This record gives sequence, structure tokens and C-alpha cells, in this order.
Amino acid sequence: MAQTSEEARDSYVQGIEAKAGRPIAELVAEVVGWGPGKYTELLKRAKETFGLGHGQANLLVHLAREHGEAAAGAPLDADDPLDAIYAGSKVPLRSLHEALMARLADLGSFEVAPKKANVSLRRGKQFALVGPGSRGRLEVGVNHRAAEAAERFEALGPGKMCSHRVFVTVPEEIDDELLAFVRAAYEGAG
Repeated sequence: MAQTSEEARDSYVQGIEAKAGRPIAELVAEVVGWGPGKYTELLKRAKETFGLGHGQANLLVHLAREHGEAAAGAPLDADDPLDAIYAGSKVPLRSLHEALMARLADLGSFEVAPKKANVSLRRGKQFALVGPGSRGRLEVGVNHRAAEAAERFEALGPGKMCSHRVFVTVPEEIDDELLAFVRAAYEGAG
């Protein structure tokens, strides 16, 4: 049976609780207690304080922001670049973005650099680009020049930001095949 985005989110919450060794409510309250701050600062602090990967810290800060908005009537931080990328009709894609980032946290260390319309993932060089795609899909661009095109992984022409792309419409498509393809690009970007 397919997992809904809510079930996927619950699964990531359980992973955060397991890694931090505390209930999510405590973690959210602590992050809210740090007060307002830039999104990137809160994200970095959550990683360091709780030993979380990028995707886990991202979800925790997002949950804290939601909690802070509900409690105070105003957002903790208006500087989250993902808010601009996933605005309007693209809002539903944000949960897919967060689910992908949570799964990519296992790759190891990499830089997350938000741009105007997407997010660049870099190691020594860019290995992936994540953002809203066409027709309500999340687009994952991957720099894996040694790979050949496949039904799922469309090869892009020369001069493009990435060598391949794949579209994600449901959390189940963030599978081992996609993660292996991105991992190969990650390893080649080091």
C-alpha cells in the first residue's frame, strides 16, 4: 500500500525522535524557545544541538515554525528561502522536497544552496538541483555525466545545469533507485 505524505512525515518525525532521544514536542518547544532567527541559523543549530541530518533538522525547524505561528500568530522567521520557491500552486511540492532531503541526509556532508527557483546541492561541485517542476511534479536534476539515459532518468543536452532529471510525484518515488543515482553523482562531485 502506498504511503501518504502524512505517513511519510510521521516516519521522519519518528526518525528525529530516535536520533535525538527525545519526543518531538520537546524538540519543537526547544527550537521555538531559541526565538526568532534566520532559517539557516536555526537549521544549523538544530543539526549541531540534536545531531540530526539536514532533512531531519529541516523538518524540525519547519515544525517549530508552524508551532510558533500557531502560538504567537506570526512566523518565527520570514527568511526561509523554501517559502518563496514553494509558494502558490507549488506549496504541495514542499512535502516532497522535505521527504527527499530527509532521505539524502544519509549521503554525508553537502552544501544546500537555495536559488530563486530551486535548491542546489553541492559537494566539491553541484551534484543535484531540486525544485518545482512542471505539471505539479518535483524536479530532481542530477549531475551524473557518466550515466546513460534510462526510462526514468531523462538525459539533458549539453549546457544544462544537470546531465539528467527525474520527476517525483509521490513519496514512494523517492526510492532506492533514485537515491543510488543521486549517490553516484554525490560521490563524483567530491
